[in-house]
Amino acid sequence: MKSILVIDDNPDIRDNTAEILSLAGYKTFTAENGKEGVELALQESPDLIVCDIMMPELDGFGVLHLLRKKEATENIPFVFLTAKTERSDFRKGMEMGADDYITKPFDDIELLNAIEVRLKKAAVLNNQYTASHEGINAFIKDVKSVGLIKQLADQYDIENFAKKQTLYQESKRPRYLYYLVKGKVKAFKTHEDGKDYITDLFTSGDFIGYPALIEDKNYDDSAIVMEDAEIMQIPKDDFLQMMYGNMDVATKFIKIITQNVKEKEDRLLNLAYSSLRKRVAKALVAIQAKFNSEQPDKPLVISREDFAHYVGTATESLIRTLSDFKSEKLIAIKEGKISIIDAEKLKNLLY
Repeated sequence: MKSILVIDDNPDIRDNTAEILSLAGYKTFTAENGKEGVELALQESPDLIVCDIMMPELDGFGVLHLLRKKEATENIPFVFLTAKTERSDFRKGMEMGADDYITKPFDDIELLNAIEVRLKKAAVLNNQYTASHEGINAFIKDVKSVGLIKQLADQYDIENFAKKQTLYQESKRPRYLYYLVKGKVKAFKTHEDGKDYITDLFTSGDFIGYPALIEDKNYDDSAIVMEDAEIMQIPKDDFLQMMYGNMDVATKFIKIITQNVKEKEDRLLNLAYSSLRKRVAKALVAIQAKFNSEQPDKPLVISREDFAHYVGTATESLIRTLSDFKSEKLIAIKEGKISIIDAEKLKNLLY
């Protein structure tokens, strides 16, 4: 049973609102002023709050401000219930993070409809969607069904890409957000001297190309398929609708797509400050986790050239370092394929 907190200093309106909600099947709590309302919200964690604006001790704006600052209550849907109809009050409430605004007098159906819609929207935003093509399509379907965003495709199809096929090119304008369903993709930059540097490696479950979309700029790297792949393409306009059409949707979607940002930042710091041995060691562990997370004993399948570009060194230097690791029994090399023997020592290499 969903619970609702009603905060209003007018006893008739407060009791009448609570009675309507109780008859509709909601568990209700009531508070006669803003201060009591904040305390009750923190104590009961209701699923939604209906709050008057003009109240003694603490007005509705103050209640909303305090609850949005608390981690336990910051995401509770908040509906203002007030006789004030001035546009400035409406705008102030929305800017502070209110979810809806009902003016007095109101009828029962108007109140119940507003609450039902807000609870449905909250359910979508609180739901845990997997970073998969099924999860993305489920999220988009739910976002559309509750009216958070309307102008989106019903679902996104999966396209087949062949090995060595270009996904996008440096300096070109972005057209899609890519979701890698199956396969491997590398992103790389080409320097003035013609050498490539791999900026990222992607495998099943990764999103590709969103920085250029978010920053509204041309790609600063290129992406090529490393093995036959299945990729979902989310059109740029739909992506931007989810980013800028609704702040709550944007927050939820960003959580889905940015799972590998921390990993990328750590790798760039490693490239900047670590020795070649440590860079190669950490790269071995990272690539193993990226490509063989479900089969850690499986040999790495990546060309020496791509590996060198990922580490940021010459191929010859990489080969010498791998040879040292082999003699130290940290890795094994058979038919050109690398198997990790001691991942812990590679992770914690001292020099």
